[in-house]
Amino acid sequence: MLKAKQIENEKQTNSSLYKTVWRWHFYAGLILAPFLIILAVTGSIYLYKPQIENVIYKDFYEVVPKGERVSASEQINEVKKQYPDAVVTMYRPGESEDRSSEVSIMNLEESLTIFSDPYTGKIIGELNNDERIMNKIEEFHGELMAGTLGDRIVELAACWAVILVITGFYLWIPKKKFTINGVLVPRFNKGSKILVRDLHAVPAYWIMVGMLFLIMTGLPWSGFWGSNFQNIATQSGTGYPPSIWTGSAPISTIKTKDIADVPWAAENLDIPSSEVDGFIPLSIDEVVTIADREGIDPSYTIYLPSEPTGVYTLSAFPPKAQDEITMHVDQYTGAVLSDYRFDNYGFVGKIVAMGITLHKGTQFGWFNQLISLIICWGIIFVSLSGYYLWLVRKKKHDISAPKAPSVRKIRAFFILLIVLGILFPLVGLSLIIIWLIDWLLIQRIPRLKKIFNA
Repeated sequence: MLKAKQIENEKQTNSSLYKTVWRWHFYAGLILAPFLIILAVTGSIYLYKPQIENVIYKDFYEVVPKGERVSASEQINEVKKQYPDAVVTMYRPGESEDRSSEVSIMNLEESLTIFSDPYTGKIIGELNNDERIMNKIEEFHGELMAGTLGDRIVELAACWAVILVITGFYLWIPKKKFTINGVLVPRFNKGSKILVRDLHAVPAYWIMVGMLFLIMTGLPWSGFWGSNFQNIATQSGTGYPPSIWTGSAPISTIKTKDIADVPWAAENLDIPSSEVDGFIPLSIDEVVTIADREGIDPSYTIYLPSEPTGVYTLSAFPPKAQDEITMHVDQYTGAVLSDYRFDNYGFVGKIVAMGITLHKGTQFGWFNQLISLIICWGIIFVSLSGYYLWLVRKKKHDISAPKAPSVRKIRAFFILLIVLGILFPLVGLSLIIIWLIDWLLIQRIPRLKKIFNA
């Protein structure tokens, strides 16, 4: 008799847990789906940034090799003639023989990229950096084109998507006998309601790992979680170690990310200072020679110093993480003050660097792009099928959320939410807000209580 009662209690507990998980999965999906679709659509486009830009800017990018290349200084001087009031900030020699050079300038408060034929020195054209199509896609993908607020919304959506995946996986786990149909393959012969359910749950299972991977490799770029994670990695030495300095480590309040676009692991790298002792500054040609001598990936960019104590910063983060480099060069002596490459990264730095190139679809070329594209399309399909599944079962006068006991009565799930709230602070903050809304409004207003099935 006692054993039968224990079995009955266990069944009730499992049933309550299932309903609780289902309810949280339901609300998370209902709110998150639009953001997941936006991220998946923009991510799908951004995966093919190199191919898209090569088509859109073909006339700017492509040049015909014609013998010897014109020096970098000559190319920059030609730009200065055309833009006499501009400040030159950056030079990029181009990664292949048939690729144009780029000179970035600030002209009348506009950030422009001037494309130059490295064989003639002639200017091919200009682009306003704020109007580049793929820059707009990246901005929409990362912050919904809404600045800091948009960044926090995207980060919150990404963190909650982790809860969505965890709860969805629990709901997917067969509660009785494991069968392929309905678990790994949709059931096409069990009626429309079963098919709609399977077309949501089964594809979600197949893309689950890939979706989690894209979320976790995208979070290091986020403004709040990513910045704090980066600072922890830096302070612990797992982001970058101090051993990369060839001289005394610099004392600096300015980070490399403040003056240059560099790999993630190098963003918090302190900037050294050039020693001003009557030396004549190096020419840009000499810096190019140093880059060639040091074996830097040809996709590198040179950021010019903006003050007498500044340094030349050379940065390259090409398709493969292993080829990344950030280098600071004394603008007077040409001494390499820091040479920071993938091999110098700490454990966390290497993982994040690899994660970023995999996230962007560049690490393994077209195959990487294809796999990431399939995951993005899968996210779109699962989000839409989830909405359709809700509409099919939705009643007329309420949201038709699953009824469940208070999450506080289900200890395991309650603890999981607390852990996720600690790991992802924005999730923790949102959980507090949700609880306050539920306590102050939903539970006290009968109409709202009925609508939300609370």
